[in-house]
Amino acid sequence: MSLLLLLAVQLAGFAVVRASIERNARAQIARELDTDGRVWQRLLEQKAERLRQGSALLAADYGFRSAVSSGDTQTIESALENHGARIGAAVTALLDTRLAVRAISSPGGGMKQLSATLAQVVPALAAEPAGSQIAVVNGLPHQFVMVPLRAPLVIGWVLMGFPVGQPLAEEMRQLLAVDVAVRVADGKGGFSVPVSTLPEASLKTLRAAGSGVGEIETQRGTLLVRRSALSHLGAPSEALLLRSVDELVAPYRQLQWLLAVITAAGLLLFALGSSAMARRVTTPLRALLVATRLLSKGNYSVPMEHTGRNDEVGDLARSFDHMRLDIARQQSEIRDLAYRDRLTGVPNRERFRGAVMDALRTDPVLGHRLAVLVLDLDRFKHVNDVLGYAFGDRLLQAVAGRLQPMVGEPGDMLARHGGNEFALLLHVTDAQAALQIAERIARAFETPLHFDDQTVDLSASMGIALWPDHAVDADMLINRAEIAMYGAKKRLAVALLYDPALDSSSAQTLSLLGDLRRAVEQGELRLYLQPKVALQRGAGAAAEALLRWQHPQRGLVPPMEFIPFAEQTGFVRQLTLWVFEQVAMLLAQSLARTADLHISVNLSTRDLLDPELSLRLGAILERYQVSAGSFCLEITESAIMDDPQRAEAMLNRLAQQGFKLSIDDFGTGYSSLAYLKRLPVNELKIDKSFVLGMQSGGGDAQIVRSTIDLAHNLGLTVVAEGVEDAALMERLRAMACDEAQGYHISRPLPAEQFLGWHAGPGAAFVAAP
Repeated sequence: MSLLLLLAVQLAGFAVVRASIERNARAQIARELDTDGRVWQRLLEQKAERLRQGSALLAADYGFRSAVSSGDTQTIESALENHGARIGAAVTALLDTRLAVRAISSPGGGMKQLSATLAQVVPALAAEPAGSQIAVVNGLPHQFVMVPLRAPLVIGWVLMGFPVGQPLAEEMRQLLAVDVAVRVADGKGGFSVPVSTLPEASLKTLRAAGSGVGEIETQRGTLLVRRSALSHLGAPSEALLLRSVDELVAPYRQLQWLLAVITAAGLLLFALGSSAMARRVTTPLRALLVATRLLSKGNYSVPMEHTGRNDEVGDLARSFDHMRLDIARQQSEIRDLAYRDRLTGVPNRERFRGAVMDALRTDPVLGHRLAVLVLDLDRFKHVNDVLGYAFGDRLLQAVAGRLQPMVGEPGDMLARHGGNEFALLLHVTDAQAALQIAERIARAFETPLHFDDQTVDLSASMGIALWPDHAVDADMLINRAEIAMYGAKKRLAVALLYDPALDSSSAQTLSLLGDLRRAVEQGELRLYLQPKVALQRGAGAAAEALLRWQHPQRGLVPPMEFIPFAEQTGFVRQLTLWVFEQVAMLLAQSLARTADLHISVNLSTRDLLDPELSLRLGAILERYQVSAGSFCLEITESAIMDDPQRAEAMLNRLAQQGFKLSIDDFGTGYSSLAYLKRLPVNELKIDKSFVLGMQSGGGDAQIVRSTIDLAHNLGLTVVAEGVEDAALMERLRAMACDEAQGYHISRPLPAEQFLGWHAGPGAAFVAAP
């Protein structure tokens, strides 16, 4: 009976180990296949980018463009064939501006199927020129890209494609030791496999597998399959990534066989030996069984017993203990990566949150407080932009080094909260003690940092929240420290203690943002126009488009209550497109065309940095058949300076489309004069603070006059905002200001009333000769 019991225990242990190994192996392969899938997609993207670069090189070739312009078909076909051969493209083609094929080169033949495939691929690429498309040609998936041919306007498109073939699969095999197969539906319920790194025997099994195959059994053992769709254009195709379960489990099989041998020897000795020998064998094996169960549950802290014995059981125990230590070390490294910031070496946001929760669960010392201090470095984005991200990383490491001495009490912690933000958990007596630590940090930052030949002056904004004074849980405590930090940054203070007044309007703000997302669909937005009049000789009507929100419960919501938050969330781009489309609808009316109406539309920073802005505006112009010259796009100086290079590129594209460009609130920003000569702007708008200041007799009149002279010297027109009375209007006219707007002329009017105003009261504002 004891022999049978020992046999059952050993078999159970063997089964637990086998099942654990099998389960862990499959889980590991699943993770590796996830990585393989991402690498596969990255390889496709790299191939597409190289093909796109090659296409762009051909499109930029002067001889090729000349041949296209002159219609030299022979030269075009020769250039397509030669360039495609150089970069390994299987298909090269030239399309006209209507996306019709003018010339094509395909060494593989099959022009009929290729033409049918291109009829599906070209429209998809035209909808997303920066992307790529995969379609099946002659039974093999091909990846296509398309780039414009400019001279300087678009005179055609260059299309190129390369096969997703055996070289790409072999590259994946060499990189990650993963098998790759490409399956293409044959239209009859079956599949062809034109590309594969599998042996022929395994390939036959794969061909016979169904469409939703997850694993296959081959001579090499069980292969787990991860499917990655390639294309739904034409014949569906997919890439299959395959890894062997048996290859991964093989090393552990030897360990299992060793366990089996030791078990058999133990049974034999038990049968032939005495009860003392039985105890020497049964007890350690049972201990090993318990240990394997602990390992399968993820408990690696309990050391293996009997590792000091010089027999088979000792060997097995040591093998298991080595495995336990290896797995425990790997788990420790994973946990360290999960809870530590790799750049600075301090705990990360998640670890900091856990530390705050742990501190709240314990009983603090009577009369003490828990404080969370959140610190945000000032001007860090400027450091990255000017000195580079590598320098910014060194700066963050140095900041962590200066903050570490501020953490002195047991249980205190310094963590990187993300980006250029750090957080400190402090055990303090009261709020004054926390503020004193903030002052020490500020003094520590007074000493500049020196890196090589660069010197950086540090400053930071800090917010502090205390438990239990300001919050009852960890998340609220951290959140309110962040609110205090943003309050300090807004007030230009070094440190600020949390005050409920800092976020008293948060609930109302969130409610407004939720309502704003439905305002466009429910027709709650209103377009208003504020007239502009010419102060010198001029004709036509001009106005600035303004947005109003008629909320069903709150009434007319002022723009300053929702526009700033729309800019923070990015929703301002939808608002800008709504205003632009409403203006385009107005300009499309016959009365507006007769009045030669020009309307200004404001663009935010989010709009200006949107790479698709020019395309979206162009689509609206085409839909309503309105000229871009009827629009003036107003951009603030701060929007330009947030990212000058991207802003300049977008402004150039808008100017090429024919839009008139204006710098709004000129004089309230900074550094814009350095870009003024380079930017394709047509107009400056003087901020109303300077115009209204002319009444006080200070230096604002000289500023306005100098701005007008500067703009005219640069060939720009000038618009003055804030004209509140006739005297101001006449002074601006005498200074040669071109246009004016303000309440003296008219308050903002609903769009439907503007044309009537222009024909009636607005006709009185006529420029003096």
